[in-house]
Amino acid sequence: MSNTDKYYTVVLRLVLEAGSIVREKINQPKDAMTKSCEVDLVTEWDQNVEKLLMEGISSKFPDHKFIGEEASSLGSKIELTEAPTWIIDPIDGTMNFVHGLPHTCISIALLINKIIEIGVVYNPILDQLFTARKGQGAFLNGRPLHVSGQKELRKALIMMEMGTSRDPEKMKIVLENANILAPHVHGIRALGSAALNMCMVALGGADISFEFGIHAWDVAAGDIIVREAGGVCIDPAGGPFDVMSRRVLCASTMELAQKLAKILVQYYPERD
Repeated sequence: MSNTDKYYTVVLRLVLEAGSIVREKINQPKDAMTKSCEVDLVTEWDQNVEKLLMEGISSKFPDHKFIGEEASSLGSKIELTEAPTWIIDPIDGTMNFVHGLPHTCISIALLINKIIEIGVVYNPILDQLFTARKGQGAFLNGRPLHVSGQKELRKALIMMEMGTSRDPEKMKIVLENANILAPHVHGIRALGSAALNMCMVALGGADISFEFGIHAWDVAAGDIIVREAGGVCIDPAGGPFDVMSRRVLCASTMELAQKLAKILVQYYPERD
């Protein structure tokens, strides 16, 4: 068994264990605390799931590093090095989790030498386990995934979000983009989770997902899942994707991605 086989086996077991916590707690009363603003939420279960994942991985691979949403929100410095690094969002879609909306997931990716090797996104409420490993394809509950292959913007279903920032400039740009896109696409959707939005592109249910202001833990796993399903991830302005840039555009084809990049109003948040 290769090292990455071992890493994948361990993380899959931990993610399924963490998923049982999310599934059990989603319909129970929760105390939600705020982080950067009143709509940027965290619960004790976000913190507990992140702790379970980090401790479980560290016990097996003590030299591995972590970039986790909740640890970072407490002031831990975000630094991506060449070392094996797990990028974790314990509950992506915390707002949904707090309200009991079933679009919420655990998102975790492993980077080695800054290259994404493993991605897992698990929605335990709907029992959707998205997995991908570099060069080995993407899967939903073990079934191979493939993007739609759509190239025409007018036929594309697009995932986009308001996000958890209420910065007036960003909100203005999000709404401006919605107004620009609405007449030119099949439809616009939002699940409230960047990771799940990207997975919708991977399974062919949507054709594009883009967002400004997300973090590395929102998109790292989704990136490899989309690419291993035959799609592309780029910067929303058309250049290469940078997991630390807090900007993402993924699509079923490069043609479609570039068509969208040409018409989007851009927003550049502070990097991770």
